[in-house]
Amino acid sequence: MFADRTDRKEGPVTSPIIRSEPLLVFDGDCGFCQNVINRISSPGRPSMEAVPWQSLPSETTRHHTERLDREVLLLRDGHVLAGGADALAVYLRHSPRRRYRIAGAVITFPGVIRCAHAVYRWVARNRHRMPGGTHACRLSPPQP
Repeated sequence: MFADRTDRKEGPVTSPIIRSEPLLVFDGDCGFCQNVINRISSPGRPSMEAVPWQSLPSETTRHHTERLDREVLLLRDGHVLAGGADALAVYLRHSPRRRYRIAGAVITFPGVIRCAHAVYRWVARNRHRMPGGTHACRLSPPQP
């Protein structure tokens, strides 16, 4: 679904890490983000790996750092395949558990995905107020 899409704003990234499988990348400095990934990955056991972007080589992340501070990204071979709610939906669909796969599929329904995008943006702006969130989770204003 997202395999042919590249990040048009930031372009492809040359990376020493060549992955045939996508990788869910999140802000490891944010306690709320880590908590959400743990709550999905522990019971859902998605086959896709989720890692903090800070643990990846800078060659992989340097063109995406502004987005990585604001949303989870689905990366493969240095290309952004999806971000935010779309990336989480793909992550959920990689679970061996049926209810997680169903939730990931439902998120992509036309009316639902619009709501998911809005909810994701609101949560991202307020993640420092969420359970597990700290001052480190607060987003800085976007750069002009």
